[in-house]
Amino acid sequence: MDCAVIPLNRHKDYLLVQTVDFFYPMVNDPELLGRIAIANVLSDVFAVGVTDFDSVEIIVSTSTSFTKKEQDVVISLIIAGFQNSLQANGYHKTPLVIRQLKINPWCIVGGIATSVCRSGEIILPSNAQPGDVLVLTKPLGGQMAMDAHLWQLNQNEKYTTLLSEFSDDDIRETFQIAVKSMTYLNKNAALLMHKYQAHCATDITGFGLLGHAQNLAQFQKQKVLFKIDQLPIIKNVHKLSLLMGQSTKLRSGRSVETSGGLLISLSPDAVDKFCRDFEEVTNGEQKSFKIGHVVASSESDAVLSDEVEFIEVSL
Repeated sequence: MDCAVIPLNRHKDYLLVQTVDFFYPMVNDPELLGRIAIANVLSDVFAVGVTDFDSVEIIVSTSTSFTKKEQDVVISLIIAGFQNSLQANGYHKTPLVIRQLKINPWCIVGGIATSVCRSGEIILPSNAQPGDVLVLTKPLGGQMAMDAHLWQLNQNEKYTTLLSEFSDDDIRETFQIAVKSMTYLNKNAALLMHKYQAHCATDITGFGLLGHAQNLAQFQKQKVLFKIDQLPIIKNVHKLSLLMGQSTKLRSGRSVETSGGLLISLSPDAVDKFCRDFEEVTNGEQKSFKIGHVVASSESDAVLSDEVEFIEVSL
């Protein structure tokens, strides 16, 4: 699943929760890249309801094509992004360690998040019940939004195609919505999972919504089907993907996400309260979406509804 949960032999009341994650850059701003990276790394641990960390370690490599000065500046700004995000989200005392600094043909950024906690702090991802409602805490389409912005910066042929239906302001707005979503930590969603006794969760990243939903469904104690009825998508991204001939994965729920939201299975009597509290705790700046439901099944799986609805999201 999203992270390792390991009993500690010498301290039987405690468990080690740990994840390692990294990716290639999708933005040119190193500080912003750092903030996206730490949100992506911590999300694996938030997915099991854990919100306190004993250490966060940085893994970063900078390109061999950079000068020494450029390498120093890029690494310093990436580290600043990690630090800024931790401080802004109440993790002032969490140790931040530089685990690895490498020189590589391609930049890589990520990290290791570690927490030692009691079993009561963990929500194991295995207790979905028929009748549950599926909630997603971030919209989809971040990767396409980032790509469109890079095409805009590079002024290439794809950018020219975009201009046939979108203005520069449209592209920038879509990018800013994606940035706001991708830098937002899933911490509040994890806290509310405890308040409303979530049955299971996973975070949405490289396998896309449907891929991660299938993994989660197959991990359940009961045989269940996760049926997804709605796909919330960042403003303009659906139309962008159709224009560029790159809509297949997005429309099928398989678009690759970086620092995506949590997919959470909640009882029907808790779901509206969860969504209300989530919007309140984020001061209306983030939204959660009821995207499907759980039904009993002979085989555990996740599927899109035949008439899935695409919802455009402006944050």
